[in-house]
Amino acid sequence: MQIIFADTAPDAVSVSLHASIVNQGDDLSDYGAALIGGAKAARFKGSAGQVFETYMVEGEAVKRVAVAGAGEKDADKRRLNVERAGAALAGKYLRSGETEMVLDLGQADLTAEEAAAALLGVRLRSWSHDKYRTKLAADKKVTLKKVHVVGAPEGTNANWESEAAIARGVEFTKRLITEPGNVLYPESFVTLCREAFEGTGAEITVLDEAEMEELGMGALLGVGQGSARASRLLAIRWNGGEEGAKPTVFVGKGVTFDTGGISIKPGPGMEDMKWDMGGAGAVAGGMLALVGRRAKANVVGVVGLVENMPDGNAIRPGDVLTSMSGQTIEVLNTDAEGRLVLCDALHWAQEQYDPAAIVDFATLTGAMIIALGNEHAGIFANDDTLADNLLEASRVSGDKLWRLPIGPAYDKLIDSPIADMKNIGGRGAGSITAAQFLHRFIKKGTPWAHCDVAGVVWSDKPGHAHDKGATGYGVRLIDRYVANSVE
Repeated sequence: MQIIFADTAPDAVSVSLHASIVNQGDDLSDYGAALIGGAKAARFKGSAGQVFETYMVEGEAVKRVAVAGAGEKDADKRRLNVERAGAALAGKYLRSGETEMVLDLGQADLTAEEAAAALLGVRLRSWSHDKYRTKLAADKKVTLKKVHVVGAPEGTNANWESEAAIARGVEFTKRLITEPGNVLYPESFVTLCREAFEGTGAEITVLDEAEMEELGMGALLGVGQGSARASRLLAIRWNGGEEGAKPTVFVGKGVTFDTGGISIKPGPGMEDMKWDMGGAGAVAGGMLALVGRRAKANVVGVVGLVENMPDGNAIRPGDVLTSMSGQTIEVLNTDAEGRLVLCDALHWAQEQYDPAAIVDFATLTGAMIIALGNEHAGIFANDDTLADNLLEASRVSGDKLWRLPIGPAYDKLIDSPIADMKNIGGRGAGSITAAQFLHRFIKKGTPWAHCDVAGVVWSDKPGHAHDKGATGYGVRLIDRYVANSVE
């Protein structure tokens, strides 16, 4: 989507679609009787994300006029509501046959930050992934390609530069999550990241299987040993903060396809497991956003990349793996593989970077979907301040989190009779025992949080900032947390 700032709006002959953002309860008299009467009949109140349109004749041209509601001006979630208004316009007209839209940001008394948020909504809702659809009907094709912005308050341009960087990060995450497993696998994930970060100043480090074996990453390598695709560990480092300051590290689970291994999943729905790398996608996109807006912080993104397949070399239930930390793991279920990838990635990240704090993102457990559905990701933490800061970032960004407990009482559920631990607990507290497993690999004194994003990286229906499919969850959460708590 091309965003163009203009001093005056193109006329209805050159661009027929003209839209404005208005507040709930605003006087619409400037738009004429046709719009006022129609809006009243349609019960348009200007609530967040509500859209009304009508048609007007302007000279010899027919002008398509739309207004989108931003809710009450003094609402607590004002920024998100304005973003929702921009997204609603994009969602309505993306495949409408209109190729351009004039967007007037001067009607709702927006701040520069709010105006940029409206444009972020437009941009995020406009992303689609149709490259494999060769016979798409004309009325299903994306047509809206350009938005002319008028009436923007002073400073919107500068704010939009940062928001555009966030948009690029979200779009990158959506792309990674949407690509099928035959296109996206550990090596191609690395290639796409190298291309995305080329020339940005970020440092890229990649470990191959031989290097990981030398380091003793038996857990991560164990998951990938049944696949013809080689496993990788990828680190993206950005030194934008104070020289010598400890970095904040984000770690992502990157299982590019998960069959379940020997503990194979049922066939129906297995195609969804292309997005079992949603945590890694969030971390890569989050880093791209931070680097793109030149964040004044030292941050590192680490992702463990594997494919979990069931060939003759795959790990079996009952096998014992030795992690990089030296702790041993009895594998009772090869479909509880994400924690095996993460435990080595977490340990390596702590050894390599001595982080000020470490936060991981993973589509880790189906139990999280049972607990929280598709509205919130779960957060577990050993540090209340870190947890509170992430929860606050979630409220502002719209990437919602809900805190759940961990503690020594859950350790007995993952104790093994023959190894240091087993990779699953019993039927109860599945998400908690997974988090408790990861906690065993966090060094004493290191603030750590685990975000189980299993229910929120993919959606079967459109949302305000995404179409059906990949949501881009996590990128804005990472960016907001860094902005609020690190910068």
